[in-house]
Amino acid sequence: MPTPTAFRFPKPATLKTAGELRRRFCELGHPVPVDDAPRPEVLGRPIPAGPGIPKPIGNRWAILPMEGWDGTPGGSPTELVRRRWQRVGQSGAKLVWGGEAVAVRPDGRANPHQLVLSEANLAGIESLRGDLAASHRDRHGQDQDLLVGLQLTHSGRFARPADKARLEPRIAYRHPLLDARFGITDDRAVLTDTEVDDLVGDMVTAAVRAQRAGFDFVDIKHCHGYLGHEFLSAVTRPGRYGGSFAHRTRFLTDIVAGIRRDAPGLAIGVRLSLFDSLPYRKGPDGIGEPMDWSGPYPHAFGANPDNPLEADLTEPFAFLELLQRLGIRLVCLTAASPYYNPHLQRPAMTPPSDGYLPPEDPLAGVARQIEAVAQSKARFPDLVFVGSAYTYLQEWLPNVASAQVAAGRVDSVGLGRMVLSYPDLPADIQAARPLQRRQVCRTFSECTTGPRNGLVSGCFPLDDFYKSHPDAARLKA
Repeated sequence: MPTPTAFRFPKPATLKTAGELRRRFCELGHPVPVDDAPRPEVLGRPIPAGPGIPKPIGNRWAILPMEGWDGTPGGSPTELVRRRWQRVGQSGAKLVWGGEAVAVRPDGRANPHQLVLSEANLAGIESLRGDLAASHRDRHGQDQDLLVGLQLTHSGRFARPADKARLEPRIAYRHPLLDARFGITDDRAVLTDTEVDDLVGDMVTAAVRAQRAGFDFVDIKHCHGYLGHEFLSAVTRPGRYGGSFAHRTRFLTDIVAGIRRDAPGLAIGVRLSLFDSLPYRKGPDGIGEPMDWSGPYPHAFGANPDNPLEADLTEPFAFLELLQRLGIRLVCLTAASPYYNPHLQRPAMTPPSDGYLPPEDPLAGVARQIEAVAQSKARFPDLVFVGSAYTYLQEWLPNVASAQVAAGRVDSVGLGRMVLSYPDLPADIQAARPLQRRQVCRTFSECTTGPRNGLVSGCFPLDDFYKSHPDAARLKA
């Protein structure tokens, strides 16, 4: 159980007016705009079709991809997966960013029940897309302005394809801090250039399958410490996929070239961890603290090598410029990794079972991501940016969301954990209905604690379906 230290920061629900939230952001050094009331007319603005965007997107709400722990051992959907996708469809969000993380081959699974986009599983994954669209039509009347993608992933350093308790990592390079932390002691886990070439081919094959299954775009995942993201910091890797910026982005550019060749017309998006930091660990008081390091630290993409606790967006902006040159306009921004600095990636007051208490007010983590997205949008106005980290705002999420869109600081507001407990939030805001406060995610982190302990994905505290699921009792234990 969290100690009282976990609650040394004011909870969002204790801030009773938008003015109080604005003041709190200012106290933290982050003057984030907050609307006094949500503006459905702002969040309901469509995003027009154009280069890189195959059809209009009907509003400014997006559903972020999440990792599922409830597929079959072979990587096919189960009824639990179908329920989640149907609820995403009913949400009213018009951009579904990736559906969920789907491994392009078995050794890339982050857990033994993650979906795999194999030929054998294609019909099942295609039916998920159909279930989502049907749910959307049933609730909202039509789906001509619904854009649905599929996130393609290889979990790299964090792969657990066969046993939920055993890592079977495939890595881009030997990391001076993470290797010891995750039990890597020699070079056997490092992918050779030839193996990376093969993986590029598997990513392209998966994109072709996604196009056959009816998805509008694929996300080439470059976030959260997974393999695509790790290549971006592979400055010590020799060969064609490491060292220079051009080599570290070859994984992306080769995949894009293959997709354009073999799946013409399929749109491409990228979810990117825009900045990173030193890995954190649980300190003696349970609060997160950075791991010990001295000297330059080049292993965090988007961090200052001379002060790796400080963001440096020079290379991330070069990456966004590369996306623009490649004709990729759909960009979903996030940060860091849930495995080694989760307070930066998904701010929360209560940590998962393998986490640490927040070393800062989680509102600072929210604001840091919102401001980095705003900087990116100002620098690259033609890119269509989806923002992350909004869930911790809880009741204030719609107020902050509409303020960011209205100010041109972001194009679409992404919902992750919130959609597990409250899928109807976008629909309720767009219909000017009151929030269903009992369904608002409070970032208890049980949707992470459960899967980290081999249980299924879901919101056990707030979703009545999961409250009565057999894994709810196991989670309490």
